[in-house]
Amino acid sequence: MEKPKIQEQQQKILDLVGKFCTKNLDNDYFELSKNLTLKLGRKRNVPFITGQPKVWAAAIIHALGSINFLFDKSFEPYVTLDELNDFFRTTKSTTGTKSKQIRDMLKLN
Repeated sequence: MEKPKIQEQQQKILDLVGKFCTKNLDNDYFELSKNLTLKLGRKRNVPFITGQPKVWAAAIIHALGSINFLFDKSFEPYVTLDELNDFFRTTKSTTGTKSKQIRDMLKLN
């Protein structure tokens, strides 16, 4: 796999995640998302080398949100799945599938 291609995809994902976190979340979520994206980029088989960056960006936030109660109204910050998918113009099923792939790959519980 070409390192420049990985870095290009990584940057596109980080830009999208950064916009979402600035608008809807906080800097802590951006830092977690950034670390997760960089970790995925170091995998032997980088998952985000194929597919749309917006889908991977949504899935990264979804994966983190799933384990950090992002979708629970009693916690802050809080967003709905619809807000997440509307922002990235993705579907719940696609985001959820990629999110599960990330959580399984990195053993996030």
